[in-house]
Amino acid sequence: MQKKIILASKSPRRKELMELTPWEFSVDAVDVDETMDESQDIEENLKELACKKALPIARKYPDDIVIGSDTIVYIDGQILGKPADADHAKKLLKKLSGRAHSVYTGVCIIDANDKKIKFCEKTTVVFKELTEEEIDWYVSSGEPMGKAGAYGIQGHAGLFVESIVGDYFNVVGLPINRVYEELCRI
Repeated sequence: MQKKIILASKSPRRKELMELTPWEFSVDAVDVDETMDESQDIEENLKELACKKALPIARKYPDDIVIGSDTIVYIDGQILGKPADADHAKKLLKKLSGRAHSVYTGVCIIDANDKKIKFCEKTTVVFKELTEEEIDWYVSSGEPMGKAGAYGIQGHAGLFVESIVGDYFNVVGLPINRVYEELCRI
């Protein structure tokens, strides 16, 4: 691969995952409206949202490869977004406690020929039953803030995970194996 790669994301976790690849890349991102179209299924919504994040960057760097993505936590037909505050984080963690939930990441890769490669990965995560003390401790760490579903599997919340089916890195924020495979094909 000879083209420059640009990660259209402000996420430090996605940046760390991209650093696992053998290629140099840069980061440039814009804020986009993350409202989902409720008439579409989750996977289609996430692929489109990933493209909304990638497109402005692809226009800015038309000769390069741009990667956009978005990750959500989903349980009981509801998307659990980033917590607004500590109380909201506690509510989200109580909802996940002792249960399975799904983590979806939509990805859009736009190459220099304006070809779009879109896909969505799903991973199932099962949390142990959390005590009030565990939830309070975790929220007081500050780690849940800014993370979908109020947790980061790569941090202290890893203590709460009983099992996982699917790509671990998808839960961190980017299904890096699939991204790597797609980039190798370009």
